[in-house]
Amino acid sequence: MLKEVALENYTNIPAAVAAGAKRIELNDNLAVGGTTVSRGVMAEAAKYTQEHGVSLVAMIRPRGGNFVYNDTELKIMEADLLQAQALGVDAVTFGALTAAGDLDTEAMSLLVGAAGGMSVVFHMAFDAMTTEQQTLAIDWLVDHQVERILTHGGPLTTAITDCVPQLKATIQLAAGRIQILPGGGITADNVDEITAALNLKQAHGTKILAY
Repeated sequence: MLKEVALENYTNIPAAVAAGAKRIELNDNLAVGGTTVSRGVMAEAAKYTQEHGVSLVAMIRPRGGNFVYNDTELKIMEADLLQAQALGVDAVTFGALTAAGDLDTEAMSLLVGAAGGMSVVFHMAFDAMTTEQQTLAIDWLVDHQVERILTHGGPLTTAITDCVPQLKATIQLAAGRIQILPGGGITADNVDEITAALNLKQAHGTKILAY
């Protein structure tokens, strides 16, 4: 079981690694769903995780709120991606949508290109799309070598246990072409139950480890 823990800043990384984290999603401002950390934080996190054999996923998001980005915001995200690549970060997570809620393929092409050799994760912007939009998005993400999708299976106000049917439907749509990573409300107490129900061997959460 691979437990990916979402952390804010650098402070809790050593404790999470000591508690068995094998993959860390690095954020600032988790209260708004996570934004990009400073260069200094990213550098220290990359160094520590590399030394301890732990994978690091950096959130690339310039602000809270929606996932519709203007040209300036996309330039900021592109610069942050190049920085993450230079620091040796393993993976990056981001998502861009149009005002209509579709996958913004133009923005995503730019960002995927800037990610270079890093693994790419499409984050919970996925849950802001309709089921029809998600179906089209999965095909595009697969075609552009995106590695996995982080999804709650519905609004974060809905308990993760109630989202299991939708998560199962998403896994079926993915058909093994792209990893589905469940997250949002997964804790050390329910992670085994959720992953068993979904027949998955990885999960994501801020409280997924007991430490």
